[in-house]
Amino acid sequence: MFKTLAAGEIILALALWTAALAGLVQGREPFVNLFYHFAWWPYLLFLDGVLLYRQGESWLLFRTREFLRLAFLSVTAWLVFEACNLSLHNWRYMGLWPRWWMRWPAYALAFATVLPGIFLTSQVLQSLGLGREAQGSPRNLGRWQPWSLMAGAVLLVLPLICPTYAFPLVWLALIFLLDPFCDLMGGESLIVRGTRGERRELLCLAAAGLVCGLWWEMWNYPAGGKWIYTLPVLNSWRVFEMPLLGYLGFIPFALECRVIYNFFNVLEPRVFQTRTGRGYYYLAHLIFWLLMFAAIDHWTVISFK
Repeated sequence: MFKTLAAGEIILALALWTAALAGLVQGREPFVNLFYHFAWWPYLLFLDGVLLYRQGESWLLFRTREFLRLAFLSVTAWLVFEACNLSLHNWRYMGLWPRWWMRWPAYALAFATVLPGIFLTSQVLQSLGLGREAQGSPRNLGRWQPWSLMAGAVLLVLPLICPTYAFPLVWLALIFLLDPFCDLMGGESLIVRGTRGERRELLCLAAAGLVCGLWWEMWNYPAGGKWIYTLPVLNSWRVFEMPLLGYLGFIPFALECRVIYNFFNVLEPRVFQTRTGRGYYYLAHLIFWLLMFAAIDHWTVISFK
């Protein structure tokens, strides 16, 4: 039964990709403007089918609530980087729909794919055997949390005060800034797991970052609504829209995504102790979304269709 369901997911994903490519070639909407969405949501469906076929696990069919929560948190997580980009100006958007009530839901649906894409890719790579032997010797770092916090603060501030040369550091900052909080609050810490020798997930996440990075850029390149890079340096040797060295940033970015998710996992039980706290928590997310959508429109979008 699982294999039949998995085959259905995979076939549907392939059919959606085929329809999207045909629509793009023919210049038909919504395929031209929403080409990113027709690339990524079927990609998630495809990965879920592969995972179901190989391991009998499915986020979409059996862990639907958890998947929706992950997609929700993904929007907030990516908007943190959009907030950094308001100062860094490393990418801009063009060719988007002119009506905000169409554009803002498209933002949310696009950004909702980031964490699921990376995590599902990582799980599929693990199911294929990647990193099976990636077990290291345990190490004792002592009280590493204060040093990590200081490093994270420096890595976050430097790109803001010296964006021309320090902008790549933003893709490392949240690892060192949030991971200590995860550990101190009793949650999962990637740094702790790495020092214990549990390195398979780290390897698969890093590989997933590269896979997703290539997928992002490959499908962004021909899209009607797309992003372009406006980096101050390191702009040579472009592969699709991304400068070649920029692909290295997808490795720590994938780890950052995991750390952000771990942080939400330790934060939510403390906030959800009361119904009022839960309501304020979700309200804070939505207010942040709306403020950032408006900021993206004003400072990051260079042209509407």
